[in-house]
Amino acid sequence: MSGRARCDAAIGLGANLGDAAATVRAAFAALAALPATELVAASPLYRTPAWGMEDQPDFVNAAARVRTALAPQALLQALLAIEAAQGRVRAADGRDRWGPRALDLDLLLYADRVLDLPGLRLPHPHLHQRAFALVPLLDVWPEAEIPGIGAAAQALRALPRAGIVPLAPR
Repeated sequence: MSGRARCDAAIGLGANLGDAAATVRAAFAALAALPATELVAASPLYRTPAWGMEDQPDFVNAAARVRTALAPQALLQALLAIEAAQGRVRAADGRDRWGPRALDLDLLLYADRVLDLPGLRLPHPHLHQRAFALVPLLDVWPEAEIPGIGAAAQALRALPRAGIVPLAPR
């Protein structure tokens, strides 16, 4: 374990290719196995309509709360490695940003940190606009605050939740 202090971080999980629910569940296990990181809570899984590019299968979305000693950049690299292990291939030019994916892991919050680095913006810049991310986030972190925005619960109250349906547990 690193000497670095641990802090809480929130990760959004999503998939819509193959057995998306199984992929998201496997990603929870991979998060729990990260070094210097504890999986504090895993949300239920939700079926959600595709967002951005709508002509694709529905997504399975969820959120995880972790307590980690990894720095934000190191945690992001670990998330990208988990995605790759589950078959995610990212186009270098980002053209597949809104398209179907085997697994998508987004670092939503890292304590109360605000960062704007190439490839890493904290908090996630669109978190407060996405009910599909906020609903599971509030399952694992009901008191979550989005730096510069305010309470995640307040942000969700301003958004429609149509089509966000819990999946039956397995």
